[in-house]
Amino acid sequence: MTTVTRRQFATSVALLPLLAASGRARAELPKMTVAKDPSCSCCGSWTQYLRSNGFAVDVVVRNDMDRVKAALGVPEALQSCHTAEIGGYVVEGHAPADAIRRLLTEKPQAIGLAVGGMPQSAPGMDIPGASDLYEVTLFGGSVQKRYARYQGLREIPN
Repeated sequence: MTTVTRRQFATSVALLPLLAASGRARAELPKMTVAKDPSCSCCGSWTQYLRSNGFAVDVVVRNDMDRVKAALGVPEALQSCHTAEIGGYVVEGHAPADAIRRLLTEKPQAIGLAVGGMPQSAPGMDIPGASDLYEVTLFGGSVQKRYARYQGLREIPN
């Protein structure tokens, strides 16, 4: 038989709200659907990164990615290799999990976020030694502005 001290019991009880909040935060994230070209390998790395950050991700392989991007309103200049939908927003390219969470929390009037091109230090690219700066752009309608700036997974203050 194992005996629990008062201190161990009190510590366990004190941690329960934190554990419950952590579980709720993950459960509250809407499911993400990622459309990707069948020949793209970095898309799989990005979706794996998102899953490890608490996102539930479905992947749909599409041969008509240009049509998908156009239908979802992704400007040509911001296009990348994959396009995701989550919580009523579009996420184009290798956006960091923190930027996506912020988007879902702030709920700005926009179509979504984009990391145009394929920055080498962005999540899912995983190029050893890469340290390039890249921008996460908020876009939609007449809005197209810097939402965040990153170097790898580290946000750089604007």
